[in-house]
Amino acid sequence: MHGNFRIGISSCLLGNMVRWNAGHKLDRFLTNTLGRFVEYVPVCPEVEAGFGIPRESLRLVGDPIKPRLITFKSKTDRTEEMTLWAKKRVKELEGEDLCGFIFKSDSPSSGMIRVKVYNDKGMPEKKGVGMFARAYMDHFPLIPVEDDGRLHDPAIRENFIERIFTLKRWRDSIANLPKMATLIDFHTRNKLLFLSHSQKHYRLMGKLVAEGKKLPLKELLDRYVHLMMDALALKTTTKKNINVLQHLMGYFKKQLSGDEKQELLEILDQYRRELVPLIVPITLINHYVRKYDQDYLKQQTYLNPHPLELKLRTHV
Repeated sequence: MHGNFRIGISSCLLGNMVRWNAGHKLDRFLTNTLGRFVEYVPVCPEVEAGFGIPRESLRLVGDPIKPRLITFKSKTDRTEEMTLWAKKRVKELEGEDLCGFIFKSDSPSSGMIRVKVYNDKGMPEKKGVGMFARAYMDHFPLIPVEDDGRLHDPAIRENFIERIFTLKRWRDSIANLPKMATLIDFHTRNKLLFLSHSQKHYRLMGKLVAEGKKLPLKELLDRYVHLMMDALALKTTTKKNINVLQHLMGYFKKQLSGDEKQELLEILDQYRRELVPLIVPITLINHYVRKYDQDYLKQQTYLNPHPLELKLRTHV
C-alpha cells in the first residue's frame, strides 16, 4: 500500500557536502525515517548552476517579488545564470514524476518562504522566495512542497506527508485506467480523508463526481485533482477530526455493545481535550472495523493514510 515513490529534495539535507562552505545540513528524519518510503531526487541549484564548492555565499537583493541573486562580498550578479538554469531544471524534473519537494529553508536559491531579501540600505526583510524554489512552485503548482524547518512542526509534517501519499495514490489510480469508474472508486475510498480537511471541498468534490458525466473525462479529472490538492493543503484540526470520528462511529450504531460505545465516547472526549493524540481513537476504531468486518471502512484511507512507522499521528 505504501510503496516507494519519488520526491525532490535539496541535496544538502541528505548529507551531501554541497553548501557554500562545503558543508551539509543532514536531516535524519528525512534520511532515516521518511527515506524508507520515498526515493529522493536531490537538487542543489547553486552547484548545478555551476557556482562551485566551496563558493562565495549568495543573497537576494532588491524587490522581494523579483530579486537579484548577488554574491555577498564581490557583489557579482548571478541572477541570469540561476534563472536560465532553473527554467531548464524544472523542465527536466517533469520526467521524474515527483509527488513532492522538500526545500532547504532560508536559502536564496531553495527557500520556499520568508527568505531574507536585502534592500538598498543593506537591511534584510524576510519576504523572499528562493529563485529555484519559486521557479519550481510556479511550474508545478499542484505538487506539495515544504522546507526542512517547517517540517519540524508535527502538524505541518503530517499534512505534507499525507499530501504526498495521497497524490501518489491518485496517480496510481488513474495511470492505467482513467475512466469514470476509477474516479468514483478513488473518491469513495478517500471521502473521509477529504472531510477531515474541508467540508466545503468535500461537498464540491462529491458534486463534481456525481455530475461527472456532463464533462469530458480529461477536464473532469483535472478539476478533481485541483480540488483535492486545495482541500488537502488545508490542515486538519481537532474539531475537524472529531467530526470525522463521530461519522465513523455512526457505522457501528447497531453493533457496539454498551461498554464499547462508552469506551469510544470517552476516548473521543479525551482526544477533544487534547489528552491523547489522534492515533488513540484511530487505533480503537480500526479495531472495531476488523472486529465487526466493516467493508466500507476497511477501504477508507483516513484510517491509514501513511505508514504507521512514521508515527505522524502520535503528535497531532
